[in-house]
Amino acid sequence: MRKDLKTKMGDVLRAKREKLDVSQEEVAERAGVDRTYISILERGLKSPTVETLERICDALGTLPERVIEEARRK
Repeated sequence: MRKDLKTKMGDVLRAKREKLDVSQEEVAERAGVDRTYISILERGLKSPTVETLERICDALGTLPERVIEEARRK
């Protein structure tokens, strides 16, 4: 079964977070969102708004377009 884009984006966000060896809580705090929201995104249950994606990407030291591009390639 093919994964949808939001699931792939969640995989990319999780991989980037784990590569930095930071917790969901730390990313959430840096991005100004709840930890459970990071978990929901990483599991592909929801898609973030553009503004929220930008804040999360800032917290992870990456660009939103890179996350989307990596997700599309999966």
